[in-house]
Amino acid sequence: MKCKRLCVMLTLSLLLVYMMGTTAFAAGTGDVAGAVESTWQTASGQIKTVVNNVVFPAIDLILAVFFFAKLGTAYFDFRKSGQFEWTAPAILFACLVFTLTAPLYIWQIIGI
Repeated sequence: MKCKRLCVMLTLSLLLVYMMGTTAFAAGTGDVAGAVESTWQTASGQIKTVVNNVVFPAIDLILAVFFFAKLGTAYFDFRKSGQFEWTAPAILFACLVFTLTAPLYIWQIIGI
């Protein structure tokens, strides 16, 4: 019984692989690289737009909230101990400036 069940499962899985595993051919000449390049050229503009309009503003917002929160906690620590810790706010500010200006030059570095 166990051997029969194993054979049925193996046959069904091989049948599924045979049905789903179709061969893909490049159109006409078989130029796969050309098909990939043309797809990338049409998609790169959309990727650039989404990253500029969605990803960078989201990262900027998160970094701005963290920066001002850390600046506030650093101020309250200063009032408590008398020493202002600049490291964390400075790092967050540098990251915020980097991500605010990144859309101006990042695409030239990447090559899009």
